[in-house]
Amino acid sequence: MTLLNENYQLTVQEVLRRPFFQQAYIAAGQDGLQRLVRWVHIIEVIQFEELLQGGEMILTTGAAFKSDTRLFMTYLEQLMNNNVSCLCIEMGHYLSSVPQAWIDAAEACRLPLIIFPQAVRFIDITQDIHAHIINQHHKALQDLEKISREFHRMTLSSQGVSHVLGLLQSSTKAQVIYVPQDGQPKFIPQLGSRESSQWLELLEGRLASDLNARHAGSPAVFEVEGQTVIVQPVGAMGKTWAHIILVLSRKPQEYEYLILDSASLSIAQDLLRKRYMEERKLYSQTLWMDDLLHLRIRDEEQIKMLIGHTFRQLNELPYHVILIEFAHKQTEDYPALGDGEGIESAGIHLSLAARSIFEQHTFHPLLTLKNNRLVVVAFDKTPKRPAKERLQHVFQSLQLLKAEEEMELTIGVGQSNRSFMQAHQSYQEALQAISLCATLQSKVLFYDELGVFQLLLHIGDKQMLQSFVRTYLGPIIDYDHMKGSELLRTLKVYLDSDGSKQIAAQQLFIVRQSLYYRLEKIEELLGANYMLPEKRLALQVGIRAFQLLHPEIKL
Repeated sequence: MTLLNENYQLTVQEVLRRPFFQQAYIAAGQDGLQRLVRWVHIIEVIQFEELLQGGEMILTTGAAFKSDTRLFMTYLEQLMNNNVSCLCIEMGHYLSSVPQAWIDAAEACRLPLIIFPQAVRFIDITQDIHAHIINQHHKALQDLEKISREFHRMTLSSQGVSHVLGLLQSSTKAQVIYVPQDGQPKFIPQLGSRESSQWLELLEGRLASDLNARHAGSPAVFEVEGQTVIVQPVGAMGKTWAHIILVLSRKPQEYEYLILDSASLSIAQDLLRKRYMEERKLYSQTLWMDDLLHLRIRDEEQIKMLIGHTFRQLNELPYHVILIEFAHKQTEDYPALGDGEGIESAGIHLSLAARSIFEQHTFHPLLTLKNNRLVVVAFDKTPKRPAKERLQHVFQSLQLLKAEEEMELTIGVGQSNRSFMQAHQSYQEALQAISLCATLQSKVLFYDELGVFQLLLHIGDKQMLQSFVRTYLGPIIDYDHMKGSELLRTLKVYLDSDGSKQIAAQQLFIVRQSLYYRLEKIEELLGANYMLPEKRLALQVGIRAFQLLHPEIKL
């Protein structure tokens, strides 16, 4: 694969070799002949700064400034402010010669000043150069596509990453440095130990800050002793696994960024495949957790044999059992998770992301899959810090990450516990918490936040609950059913607002007068004493029992 970067860009010196420049000569600015020409523009006015973007070859007959040196200097200053590549002046109707002061000014700016001694057709020049630039860019994209396909093919081999780095280096002629989070850095071409150590020392601080501040995919660029350094993160699922660094002796062009992005994507896919296989292996090694959580393992010695030397340390740490239920929103891109293989694949990808995020927040996770639920036993490695706050950060990161894949997560969290043999209790709490997510319209529920629901969930006699609900709320429920009103919801919001009419009206999105009317009707149905402590408490418990019995009704 050959280097295309040197071929698809057009310099001022190369333009001078084009057929329409055979009679032209360069009057000043020899030092600027390597400037890149990105486009051609004809400018015959004196004020034009907003018309330029940089890198243009400017053609003019001199109509804007004629022989006026002051106007020419204004014209030249705007060219320099906009970083044009060169200025071409045609001798003829407006100019018969170029004053030495103009030549000296262009030389001082190192701006190539090209003179056409005779009239030329500017349209022929623009068509010729534009066609050449467009054709070269088209060729660049074709070659880039070939290299990208080669990158992807290479990642299927056992030495995929090394081969990709080698092709990246040969295609850019830059120094390539690959710094994985786990493993030894690679230098292509190889550098001496002293020089490589200097580079690693220079990059160390920047890569550390990059891990905290930059998302995988966004490159950083900085200058080091006249060289341009591009740092490209490599990773997926919100996690950076490595960095690729290009060290260039020239200013980077679009090609360098495109090919570096393609190389990083190929390496990320290779690393993701490997991590997926590792996660699948870990998942198969933790299938015993299902037996533990369902009390099919009752002997600590059995767990010691399954876990090995980490048993004692983990057994003494506090942990939470967490259930993460996952389901794709049904769209054209993401159909429902129907078959077992689709569920397992989605679950292992979720497990891979969850493991990384839990570890970032100093938890040691043991994970296993149960249908479309990921079961996590998250051991807290820093128990002196509040676990709940860090768990909330974990769940926020997971929700944001999976929202990009149109995946919805529902999470239930058991209470903190110690000892493997108590995991069943925390698992049951997580089950109860997740079972109430729909009822309470929440995506994350901690068992210790369920309040009176903790008691209601343990009342096995549903008829007793139903009877309690009818005793205290029957008239309200019947009225709502008959009239299609929202008195039960109004009562719940009013009681939950500690009887504040202002707050209740705001939360119900109604005016005060409407609330007063509803409260009068509630008092008529329940009696004037419904706000007395015992009656009020019974009503609030009854409303929770109603929610438990009728999760499909949103209050």
